[in-house]
Parts: sequence; structure tokens; C-alpha cells
Amino acid sequence: MFGTIYRMQPKPGQEQAVADFHRRWERERRPRVDGVVAAYVFKPRRQPGELIGVAVFDCAANYYKNADDPEQDRWYRRLRELLQADPEWNDGDVLVAL
Repeated sequence: MFGTIYRMQPKPGQEQAVADFHRRWERERRPRVDGVVAAYVFKPRRQPGELIGVAVFDCAANYYKNADDPEQDRWYRRLRELLQADPEWNDGDVLVAL
């Protein structure tokens, strides 16, 4: 498996909009994306104003296929409008899945 952990800083007052955006992605986009295993968004208790996302795919090829898809880019650009800056992406292989 392969995926990313990403840190986001929503614009003031946009945290709920970011959460709703991810729920919409799950309903509308995920059914058309190959290899999605899981996706989560966390609200850290010790880092106010930050959200952490996790996306896991069955393999790197499907992860990058989605990342390179123009439709995914359109989704990303809508998300980016809700954020103060670009997310910090940390891509990598999943070593352990419990």
C-alpha cells in the first residue's frame, strides 16, 4: 500500500468547510478513483488551526494515477481555496496496516 499524510491550515472560519469538502470527495469522487483503501481527516488537539489528512491507496501506481488526473486537480484547487497555504504532503509506503 501507498499513501500520504498531509497537514492543512484552513483559513479562519473554514475548518467545517474543509471537513465538508472531504465528505463530498468521499461521496462524489472516490467511487471513480481506483485503489482507494481509506481516507481520514484529523483535528489535532495540540495544534489548533491545523487539520491532518491521511489517504491510503492499494499501490503507488493508483495513488499517482489519481494525483495526475485533471479531475483530481480540479478537486484540489477547490480545497486549496479553503486553505491559508498549500498542504504539506508526506507520501510514502505503508509498512504496517493493522
